[in-house]
Amino acid sequence: MKKVLKPILIVLVAVLLVKCSNNKYTIAKGKVGEITTKTTVKDINTIFKNDSIVKILSEGAKGNNYFQDDDEYLIFEKGGKHLLTIVPKEQLDESSTLKSIQVFDSRYKTETGLNVNSTFNEINANVKISKVETSILSATLFIDELNTTITIDKEELGLKQIGMQKVSIEQIPDLAKIKSFIVWFN
Repeated sequence: MKKVLKPILIVLVAVLLVKCSNNKYTIAKGKVGEITTKTTVKDINTIFKNDSIVKILSEGAKGNNYFQDDDEYLIFEKGGKHLLTIVPKEQLDESSTLKSIQVFDSRYKTETGLNVNSTFNEINANVKISKVETSILSATLFIDELNTTITIDKEELGLKQIGMQKVSIEQIPDLAKIKSFIVWFN
């Protein structure tokens, strides 16, 4: 009996270890790695205790700047690789939950394998694009099922001139690369 249990136990532990290590980089609706919609600014220090956190804090409600920026928490691996930029809902509040996370590292990916290095073809084949909005320099894809926005630079679309030309899904080349990948927590 012991001879049978030992291999089963080893396989079970190995499966759990693989499952947990992959979970560290999973992107899903309301989740980026170990961060969820319930995560607070205070939790960031615990989650990324082995990484470097650069805090760029606004003046908050006490500042004189009407057009103030949001607080940003830039997460870097010890080797210097930029992983994530986290923006809380409330400035200068450690108990605030999070507004958004911009993903920079390709290890963070969805169940279908989408990450910051994915092309438009991979995005279009794996998720439903809810709408496309155009700005002066880019096109933004809204993906409701993940509550994410993916921005593609207009140069990737073959549009050299700056302007507000509308872009449809059909106009986006299959090989167009992602400029930014943001997961929203609202």
